[in-house]
Amino acid sequence: MNEVFSRIATLSSQLLGKPISFIVSTLLIILWAFSGPMFHYSDTWQLIVNTGTTVLTFLAVFLIQNSQNRDGMAIQAKLDELIHSSRQARNDLVRAEDKSEAQIESLRI
Repeated sequence: MNEVFSRIATLSSQLLGKPISFIVSTLLIILWAFSGPMFHYSDTWQLIVNTGTTVLTFLAVFLIQNSQNRDGMAIQAKLDELIHSSRQARNDLVRAEDKSEAQIESLRI
């Protein structure tokens, strides 16, 4: 299940990060706004955009967090590899992201 979610999150973040996604979203909002007079600016007309944007925003939070978590882990793995490969590096900095804030502060030079 994690792999399926990861694939969906990756694909979604790639698609949502493209300019065409912004353009389509903007056009949908413009279309919705121009349809107001036809629906007499009713409560249902307002509810459509409110519900749609709320649901999409709610789901996007999880997709964004998943992408950030994976990016952060990848960066940390790369940094750990650089520390391991350098003879002059301080090995106590490996996996520093797992330490408490006070421990990290004590590691700073």
